[in-house]
Amino acid sequence: MNTGKQQKPVLTGQRFKTRKRDEKEKFEPTVFRDTIVSGLNEAGGDLDAVAKFLDVTGSRLDYRRYADTLFDILIAGSMLAPGGTRIDEGDKTKVTAYCVFTTEESHAALRLYAQVFNKLIRRYKYLEKAFEEEIKKLLLFLKAFSESEQTKLAMLTGILLANNALPPPIITSLFTDSVVKEGTSASFAVKMFKAWIAEKDANSVTSSLRKANLDKRLLELFPVNKQNVEHFSKYFNEAGLKELSDFLRIQQSLGTRKELQKELQERLSQQCPIREMVVYVKEEMKRNHLQEQAVIGLLWTCLMNAVEWNKKEELVTEQALKHLKHYAPLLAVFSTQGQSELVLLLKIQEYCYDNIHFMKSFSKIVVLFYKADVLSEEAILKWYKDAHGAKGKSVFLEQMKKFVECFCSMDFAITE
Repeated sequence: MNTGKQQKPVLTGQRFKTRKRDEKEKFEPTVFRDTIVSGLNEAGGDLDAVAKFLDVTGSRLDYRRYADTLFDILIAGSMLAPGGTRIDEGDKTKVTAYCVFTTEESHAALRLYAQVFNKLIRRYKYLEKAFEEEIKKLLLFLKAFSESEQTKLAMLTGILLANNALPPPIITSLFTDSVVKEGTSASFAVKMFKAWIAEKDANSVTSSLRKANLDKRLLELFPVNKQNVEHFSKYFNEAGLKELSDFLRIQQSLGTRKELQKELQERLSQQCPIREMVVYVKEEMKRNHLQEQAVIGLLWTCLMNAVEWNKKEELVTEQALKHLKHYAPLLAVFSTQGQSELVLLLKIQEYCYDNIHFMKSFSKIVVLFYKADVLSEEAILKWYKDAHGAKGKSVFLEQMKKFVECFCSMDFAITE
């Protein structure tokens, strides 16, 4: 008895489906390199022909496997060894004379190369991450390239960043110690930011840096002994990038204010003596170049955040006046300028409007500060006439009407 399974008949001429990816020719890195170099040399300086060659060849060559080799050749003209030295540089048959590093050092020329990369990555989406890694790698290899090559790479990177073809976090490669030394990172960054601004505008740069949380890390482009706002501002101003210099100053100031506010809140909760707080704030102002106008607003915020306010309108005014009377000497030290007094008045107006229980407290707080020499007659009159804010304007002006009329009648009597 035959227990074996009966074989199914097979049709003659039967064809088996083969996946497309299995039909791709298998290439070794050197064969891959030779094919790319040959194609680039044949296309020459015609970047449309280059883009077409890369598009067509991607269906035959394994771009996924040899992406780093592909981008090395397109940018540097040959394969790169670790550190950035060219492999086979002496053999002209294995190096192309048509790449980013050999193109014209101009924004227009580098923009055309950026378009080649954009077309290639749109066609082969899987190359996107590999391209990011390539640029990060090249930024680490900067010292191996000539000054002209660094400039072209910086311009290309800036153009690609401006058009969202690269993510801003790639810039962190410039913070590596080996690249920061001797000013390589700072020099590269200046050229990159200039190209970025030329392609878009300064707002594009600053908003992208802020979103990527790089706004406070720009000082890392310089060695540790030069990581200060003054050096950064001087360097970037001299390079014609005042917008970024001003941007960093603002961001650093915001960071400083947050730290200062946090520390003040802590000291207030511990009920530190006012004298100690005055010394601390003055030292911070000097160290971080803070203006009095910024500090007075911050102090007001801290003082009002330090108390859990009563929810009853008739009780909160009494509570506020007692609290603010105690700390009036602290505010008086930092309200010596007319502009600082106006900032404080606007802060009080805004707070009383935003916190409905304080709506009837505004005039009483202002009068308290007037009697405690925190606010001057001139500042209050200026606020009343034309420097007040829009929030609750009619209510607060009405509250201050009799007080201001009293001032005016006194001035009139004196002039008589």
